[in-house]
Amino acid sequence: MTVVGGGVVGLTCALELARAGHRVRVLAADPPERTTSAVAAAIWSPYRAFPAEAVQRWAAVSLGVLTGLAGQEGTGVTLRPGTVVHRGGGPDGRWDAVPGRRPATAAELPPGAPAGTRCTLPVVAMGRYLPWLLATCRAAGVRVEQGRVDRLDDVAGDAVVVAAGLASGPLLGDGSGVPIQGQVVRVADPGLPEWLLDEDHPDGLTYVVPRGSDVVCGGTAVEGATGTEPDPEVEAAVLARARALVPALRDAPVLSRAVGLRPGRPAVRLERVDTGGRPVVACYGHGGAGVTLSWGCAADVAALVRCGVGPSA
Repeated sequence: MTVVGGGVVGLTCALELARAGHRVRVLAADPPERTTSAVAAAIWSPYRAFPAEAVQRWAAVSLGVLTGLAGQEGTGVTLRPGTVVHRGGGPDGRWDAVPGRRPATAAELPPGAPAGTRCTLPVVAMGRYLPWLLATCRAAGVRVEQGRVDRLDDVAGDAVVVAAGLASGPLLGDGSGVPIQGQVVRVADPGLPEWLLDEDHPDGLTYVVPRGSDVVCGGTAVEGATGTEPDPEVEAAVLARARALVPALRDAPVLSRAVGLRPGRPAVRLERVDTGGRPVVACYGHGGAGVTLSWGCAADVAALVRCGVGPSA
């Protein structure tokens, strides 16, 4: 069978299918390091993904897997404490799956933050995680090929999984997808022990995620924007917000910057698609939560495929 898409969702689906006994090929337009996944901060956080009930379930599965990977050599996954800022009331249900969470004290909140939740979450250094995931796929027998797909009819395989982010909708006649542009800045890590998420900051989405060798500062979420070149003015605003919340970053030099296009959609599409022929499974529209939902969604994809295709298909 073929998985179309080589980002974190596509590769995770391929790995789960291979572990279920299928012969799997991944067909991707770009190598993993050039996908939107590579731009991600990435921290476990169910951000801009719907529907809420399914997202909570998928995210909980991924939380368990990523927590298990934390500290394993080569994965790039670590567990770090930090604070989720709440500016519009208390925490919502997205954080219910996180064990040990508690209200933040006033001393633990950044300047101007009225409330927050303290918890420990998986932080994923994508520059290491994606190569690890790719190598793990290959070790499981997955063939990974580079190539652009314009029509599903041109894709070989007894079954197809469409997990190509923004490129998925056109393959399935679905026009509901929309890019959500995000810009991040990598700065040198001055030794920050904790991350910070402030989705409702009055000046825009703000997060600070230390990963050991660097700190990812974000961000933006511009629906419908398609540019992938960093904007210096946006970068300055992102850094100003991050440094105001985390003063230790004020002298941290900039290492790099990047822009990615999150695959937005009114709801994640994860279902069997009736094409009148071989089984086709859609798995896309994860918004800003691809890493966070990847393992849970991949498990559901494997279950859907199992209903229509036996092992070694």
